[in-house]
Parts: sequence; structure tokens; C-alpha cells
Amino acid sequence: MDTDDDQKMAMLRKAFQMFDTTKSGYIDVLKISTILNTMGQLFDDSELQALIDENDPEGTGKINFDGFCNIASHFLEEEDAEAMQQELKEAFRLYDREGNGYITTSTLKEILAALDDKLSNADLDGIIAEIDTDGSGTVDFDEFMEMMTGD
Repeated sequence: MDTDDDQKMAMLRKAFQMFDTTKSGYIDVLKISTILNTMGQLFDDSELQALIDENDPEGTGKINFDGFCNIASHFLEEEDAEAMQQELKEAFRLYDREGNGYITTSTLKEILAALDDKLSNADLDGIIAEIDTDGSGTVDFDEFMEMMTGD
């Protein structure tokens, strides 16, 4: 496995853990599209559903990390790390309107809520707490990058 694969794995693990707010080792299949959106991945809904069905044959509505990787890696193939960093920089810049180099955690909460309307306030607070490790109430680009890529 090369370092690109390691980075991809770390990024997927971080994304999975962020949405596995109960730390059960499973995430809701409904959250997969949110994660892919958050990572800036384009996907076809029917293709995604077919992959979910394949990785959740019992139709439990939950998926473990391996299943999540099978699904997500299907959509991650083409993207290289540099292009992804550029996309994330653009996304960050959109929300850092004043050009301060950071966004507030309340702005980030809005972004996450917009990406996934199924996230409860408790889910959102848990995600924010994990990202804003220094408790500053702001997220700089590095923290944002880390959240999105797991680096």
C-alpha cells in the first residue's frame, strides 16, 4: 500500500469516526452521501444505493468501516490529494468571508447541518467538539483540512 492509500485510509477513518458519534463502529447508511458531499465527491444516487445494498445485504441501514471504505473508495479513485486540497481551500474561502483565516464553529455547524439535515444538534456538537480541540470557537484552515482529510 503506498502513501496515497494510507492517506486515503486515514481520511476515510476520520470521516467515518466523525459520523459514528456513538462510537458503535457503525454509521447510518443515510450519512454516506453526506460524507461524500463533505469530501467534495460527486456520485450518482442510484450507483451509491447499489453499493449500499451490496455492503448492507441485510438492509440494516447501518454499515461498518470496511463497508464504508468499499463504498467511498469507489468514488475516491480519480481524485488526487493536491486537487482535493485545492477544492477544500475554495470551500473554506467561501465561508471565511472576511479573510480572517478561520471560520467560526457556528458557521461550521451550519455547513454540516446543510450537508446533512439528519444530524441532530447533539451530533453536530460532537463533531464540532472533535474539530475545535483547542476550544477557541473557531476552526482554522488546518483544522478544517484535518477534519476533511484526516491528515
